[in-house]
Amino acid sequence: MSDSNTTDFTNPSTFILLGIPGLESAHVWISIPFCTMYVIVILGNFAILFIVKREPSLHEPMYYFLCMLAVTDLVLSTSTIPKILAIFWVNSREINFSACLAQMYFVHCFSAIESGIFVAMAFDRYVAICHPLRHSTILTNSLVGKIGLVIVLRGSILALPYPFLARQWTYCRTNIISHTHCENMYVVKLACGDTRISSYYGLFVLSCRIGLDVFFITVSYIQILKAIFSLPTKDARLKTFGTCGSHLCVILAFYIPTVFASLTSRFGHSLPLHFHVFIANVYLLVPPMLNPVIYGVRTKQIRDKLLQLFTNNETKVFSSGYGPQTEKVPGLHP
Repeated sequence: MSDSNTTDFTNPSTFILLGIPGLESAHVWISIPFCTMYVIVILGNFAILFIVKREPSLHEPMYYFLCMLAVTDLVLSTSTIPKILAIFWVNSREINFSACLAQMYFVHCFSAIESGIFVAMAFDRYVAICHPLRHSTILTNSLVGKIGLVIVLRGSILALPYPFLARQWTYCRTNIISHTHCENMYVVKLACGDTRISSYYGLFVLSCRIGLDVFFITVSYIQILKAIFSLPTKDARLKTFGTCGSHLCVILAFYIPTVFASLTSRFGHSLPLHFHVFIANVYLLVPPMLNPVIYGVRTKQIRDKLLQLFTNNETKVFSSGYGPQTEKVPGLHP
C-alpha cells in the first residue's frame, strides 16, 4: 500500500476496500457462506425467471412483479458480491473511483426499486382479495408495465444524487474505506468539509424508500385483513390469508435488515465496526437469497412447475403422460 493511502492527497483515482475490519484473518472462512448464498441467489432467481417465462399459466401480474423482483435481486447482489469475494479470496482491495460511485448508485437504485416492487405486490394482493372479480380488468398488462416503469424511474432518480454529491467532495484524508463495498456513508466520511447535505439526503431517501413504502404496504394489508375477517368460515379465512404468506415473508426479510442496517450505521456508534459491516452485507445478500426460496416453497404454482420440470420424463413413463392437475382460482396464488 502506497504512502498516499495514509497521507494528504486530493481526489484519489482509487479507493481501498478493507473488507470486514478486524476479521481479515477470517475472510476466507467468511467467504464460504457468502459464496454459497450468492450461488443460491443466481440459481434461485434464474429458476423463477425461467419457470415464469416457460409457463403461460403464470403470465399474470403477480408473477410479472415476481420476475421484476428476481431481476432486481440479481443486479443488487451482483453489483457487490463478486468484488467482496475478490477481497476475501485474492485480497483485491482496489476499486476505481468511478467504479466505486457506480457501485454506490446501483446499490441505492436497486434497493429503492425492490422496495417499490413490494408496494406493487401489496397492491396486487389487495386487488386480488378485495376485488377478485375485477382483478384481471384492473391489473391489466398495460397497467403492470406502467407501474414497473414508475418503480424503475423512481429508484433511478432517487439514487442519482448519491454519486453526484460524492463526486463533488474533496477527499484529502485517506482513500481507505472500512467496508466491503462503496457504501455511501462510509465514502462521504472520507471527504473534507461540510458533507451534511449527503447525510440529510440519505435520510430523505430512507424516509421515502422505507417510510412511504411501508405506509402504503400497511394500508393495503389493513384493507386485506378487513376483507379476510369478513369471510364466513375459518377455512376460507386461512386459505385467503395463505395467499399473502409469501409476500409478507419477503417483506420482513427485506425491511428488517434494511432498517437495522440504517439505524446502526447512524446511531450505533458504540457497536464494533465489523458488526456494522456484517449487517450491511446481510442486508445486501440475505433478501435476494430468501426471495426465490420463499416463493419457490410457498407458492403452489411455482412449486408444482419446478417439480414438473425435474420429473417430466419420469411422469411420462410412469403415468402415461398425465401430470398432476391443479385447480386455479383467478387472482389467488396459494
